[in-house]
Amino acid sequence: MCLAIPAKILRINGNSAEVDFGGVKREVKLDLVDAKEGDWVIVHTGYAIQTMSEEDAKETLRYFEEILKLEDDN
Repeated sequence: MCLAIPAKILRINGNSAEVDFGGVKREVKLDLVDAKEGDWVIVHTGYAIQTMSEEDAKETLRYFEEILKLEDDN
């Protein structure tokens, strides 16, 4: 199964960006998307693969939190 996680772009440097995964910052490649600082992107294996709205990103992150909580309860 593949998993892609929403992240917010903090800074862009050429074809790479520093993104924030809820407090965890990482470098990702922007080769596959046209994005700017402040945009939300879906990241898979170090690449931003799609832009998304902030509303959709936050909703997706809430779903991940619910899944993790269910896993912790078991």
